[in-house]
Amino acid sequence: MQAAGLLERLKEAVKDAPDFPRPGILFKDIMPVFQDPKLVSDTCAALVEEVENVGKPDVIIGIEARGFLIGPIMAQKMGIPFVAIRKKGKLPRECFSVKYEKEYGVEEFDMQKDALTPGQKVVVVDDLLATGGTLEAAAKLCDMAKATVIVHCVMFELDFL
Repeated sequence: MQAAGLLERLKEAVKDAPDFPRPGILFKDIMPVFQDPKLVSDTCAALVEEVENVGKPDVIIGIEARGFLIGPIMAQKMGIPFVAIRKKGKLPRECFSVKYEKEYGVEEFDMQKDALTPGQKVVVVDDLLATGGTLEAAAKLCDMAKATVIVHCVMFELDFL
C-alpha cells in the first residue's frame, strides 16, 4: 500500500473548523473521511499493517469517541477483541478512572475493570495525536489493569501543537 498516497487522500478529506469548539481553536474534522468507504478500508488496513509490524496484540482499545470508528474495524480485521475507553460516567459496572488535560480543558476517562486481564498486550487507537493527553490517559488505564500497551495508533498527528 502506498503510504504517501494514502496520507494525501486523508489530508484532502479532513476539513478545518475554525473557532470550534471555542474561539481560537482550529478543529480538524475527520468525519468526511468516513464518507469514503474505500478510504476507511485502506486506512484501517494500513494501520493494521503497522501494528502487525510491532507485534501481535491481544486487544484493540478505542478512545471515545472517534477511536470507536476505526478501532472495531481494526479489531475485526485482526480477529481480536475491542475494548472501549469512555468519558466519565458512561460505562456501567466498576471502572478504573483517570483525569487528563486536553488542548482546551480537563477531562476524565473510564475503563471497565474487567475489560482487560493482567499481561494482555494492547493497542490504543484514537483518531489523532494532538498534545498526547488522551493517549497518556489510556496508557494509565491499561497500567491500572496491568496490561501492556505495545503501540499507540492514530490516523493523524497534529504537529503544530
